Amino acid sequence: MWFIDTFRPATAMPCTLSVLIPTYNYGRYLPEAIDSVLGQDFTDFELLVSDDASTDDSTAVISHYAAKDPRVRFQLHPANLGMVANWNWCLQHARGDYVKYLFGDDCLASRHSLGRMVALLENNPGATMAATGRLVLDENSAVTGLWDDWGKTGLFDGPPSILRCLRANHNLIGEPSAAIFRRAAATRGFDPTMRQIVDLEMWFHLLLQGGFVYSPEPLCAFRRHGVQQTAINRQSRVGNIETVRLLTQYLEPVAQRTGLRPDSLVRRRIIFRSLYYVRKSATSHPQFEKMSELLQAQLPRRWWIFCWLLHRMTRPFENLSRSVRLRRLQKTAQVATGQLAFLRALRSPQGHS
Repeated sequence: MWFIDTFRPATAMPCTLSVLIPTYNYGRYLPEAIDSVLGQDFTDFELLVSDDASTDDSTAVISHYAAKDPRVRFQLHPANLGMVANWNWCLQHARGDYVKYLFGDDCLASRHSLGRMVALLENNPGATMAATGRLVLDENSAVTGLWDDWGKTGLFDGPPSILRCLRANHNLIGEPSAAIFRRAAATRGFDPTMRQIVDLEMWFHLLLQGGFVYSPEPLCAFRRHGVQQTAINRQSRVGNIETVRLLTQYLEPVAQRTGLRPDSLVRRRIIFRSLYYVRKSATSHPQFEKMSELLQAQLPRRWWIFCWLLHRMTRPFENLSRSVRLRRLQKTAQVATGQLAFLRALRSPQGHS
C-alpha cells in the first residue's frame, strides 16, 4: 500500500471532526459530496477521502480538491480493499474526536449540517452516536423523498433503541451518511465479516455503550441508484442471513439491559418476524440454518402459530400507516426549500469550480 504526498499521518494536528469519504467509482458524484463538506459553516474538521482503486475519473476529481484545500487528505489505494475494509481504513486514520461518514455518492443537505450534528453530541455527553433525517436523491440529484424513522428530536437510551430496531426488523438509525459518532467508542471498527447490514451492526455496538441522539432535520442527502453496493447485496439476499446473525448476537444482551423476559410476547414477536421474512425469501445457507434452529428453539410451535396470526392481522394496518407516513414525508421534502437551495447551489457551475 502506498500513500499520496497529501496524506498526512494521524499524528498531525487533531481536530473536532473527521469527515470520512470512502469511495469507489463515484467520480460522477464526488464533486457534490466534497463541495457539500467544504462549504460548511463549521470549519474544525478534516476531510479524508479514501478511493478504493476506482477505474473512473475519481483520481482526477480527488486530486483537484486536495490541491485547493489543505483540510483534504486522500489515499488512492492501488488495489481494491473491499467496501468494509475501506471503511475501516478511513476510521483507523481519522484523528477527530467525532467521526462523520459521507459516502461518495451522498452529500450534506445544509451548510449547517456538520455544526448541528457535532452539537448533538457535544450537548449530550452520555450519547455515543447521533443521526438525523435525510433527503433521498435519485441518480440526477433530484429529491424524491425524505426519511425520518423517529419523528422527533430526543435523547434515547442505547439498548431500548436497539430493541426498537429489532422489533421493526429494520435499520431505524439510518445509513452511515446520516450518522455521527464518538471515535473513542468505535475503535473496534466495522465487522469485516458483514456485507449488507454492516452499519447497523456498528450502531448496535455503539448503543450498548451509550445513548442515541436524533434530530428529524434532514441534514444529509442519501442517494439511491442501481449500482450502489446495497442494491447489489439485496439481489443476493445476503442481508437475510446477517439479520438472523445480528439477532442472535444482540438480542440477549439487549434483553438483559432492558428487562425483556424470555417468555415475553415482544421477544417472541421479534424472533418470529426475523425468521418469517428470511424463510419467505427462500434463503438457504448452512450458517443460517444453524442460527435459525437456535432461534426457533426459543419459539415453541404454538407461539409460532400465534405470532403468525397476529402478524396477519396487524400487517395491513402497519402497511397503511407506513404508506400515509411516506406520503407526508414526501410532502415535507417538497417544501424543504433551505435544503433544496443548498443542493442546487452545489450543482451550479460555481460549486464545481
